[in-house]
Amino acid sequence: MTDQPDSPRNQAGSQGSGVVVDLREYRSSKDPLPITFHRRELDAILWVYGRMVGEGEWRDYAIDHTKEKAVFSVFKRSGEMPLYRIEKNPKLAARQGAFSVVNTHGTILKRGHDLLQVLKIFDKSLKLIET
Repeated sequence: MTDQPDSPRNQAGSQGSGVVVDLREYRSSKDPLPITFHRRELDAILWVYGRMVGEGEWRDYAIDHTKEKAVFSVFKRSGEMPLYRIEKNPKLAARQGAFSVVNTHGTILKRGHDLLQVLKIFDKSLKLIET
């Protein structure tokens, strides 16, 4: 075991010239950060989730963060396909909006720029019952 660092050496046996690398630039070129929900976005989603759990509609959730989008999946039972996926895709922000709600079959139920407006799809409308 030696005190020398584990780096390749040139033919002369001495180490190569020291190269300064900007760590932020290296990290961004190496592996971009995944897309995530911000705290306020997650708070709005969890508020709707809590309400629906209280009503007995939903039971489980999963959060996925990928390089392209963030997904909050809602399940009736944990072993099934998600009932809904709340997605954040920043690439679509300039077009239809970054936020969307997708059902089990992949149909986009609502899309928009404002998450609170998109989440209104889960609001139940009052119905008049005649007796």
